[in-house]
Amino acid sequence: MRDTPKTATCLYLCLTLAFSAVVWTPIIWSGHLGMGFGLMIPAIMWCPALATLATCRMLGRNFRSLAWRWPGKKYIAVAYFVPLAYASVAYGAVWASRLGGWNSEFVSLVSEKFGLRGVPEWGSLTLYIVSMASGGLILNLSTVLGEEIGWRGFLVPELARQMSFTRLSFLSGVIWAAWHAPLLLFADYNAGTNRWYALGCSTVAVVSASVILAWLRLKSDSVWTAAVFHASHNLFVPCVFDNLVRNTGSTLWYTTEFGAALAITSAIFALYFWTRRGEVACLITEAVPGTLRPQWAGD
Repeated sequence: MRDTPKTATCLYLCLTLAFSAVVWTPIIWSGHLGMGFGLMIPAIMWCPALATLATCRMLGRNFRSLAWRWPGKKYIAVAYFVPLAYASVAYGAVWASRLGGWNSEFVSLVSEKFGLRGVPEWGSLTLYIVSMASGGLILNLSTVLGEEIGWRGFLVPELARQMSFTRLSFLSGVIWAAWHAPLLLFADYNAGTNRWYALGCSTVAVVSASVILAWLRLKSDSVWTAAVFHASHNLFVPCVFDNLVRNTGSTLWYTTEFGAALAITSAIFALYFWTRRGEVACLITEAVPGTLRPQWAGD
């Protein structure tokens, strides 16, 4: 099989679809994302990595060529704090506009679970957030890395050899959103609102995140920036902010990964990174035996 960017892209996408379908089937059959004691979640998230491994094997590439180097500190900081920033703006707007309330019951539960006598609830909540922001990030990295090896480690560089940054970030985002769609529409991977509304908001958020993720991946020449960004998003949005919001009736139409607030703020942040696309616009292909490894100008 001839190793070209187009061939590699098509092969990777076909394998990702095939591997994912194996996991989608029992989840959709049961109707619950958490079926099988939740073990289907890491399984589906590692399908893109498995497809990448198989693609590299079939094309004769070295799996170690997928930008494994640890990036500069500034890129890790951007990857970690950008999701926290756009989530803070989104949920801050929800609280400020009274579209959602403060979940004092969850705060009390956190205080009870920590069981620290004499420590006020705000102290236990602070400890919870710090614990999630550190240990929780490590746990999330173990699952999101499977996705990022595929989507940003393999797919984005292959698309970069075929099209502009604008097109590759949009196309990779649409593909990523479509990959989420079966479980959103046919299982319970949603917030319980209208599923097509949830799909629309989720698609905007996913495509927006893809712009930022593509920029980070290409600018840093490392898959770890994408993994940290993804882990940070999965940590702060569902585990912290969603738990701190009390549903006042229509709150779910604005919060979670399937609501309007996060879609809007992530799109604004994506627009900023898109304006800096010139920093990753020049692709220089360096010949490495058995691979085509991208180097990006602007570092």
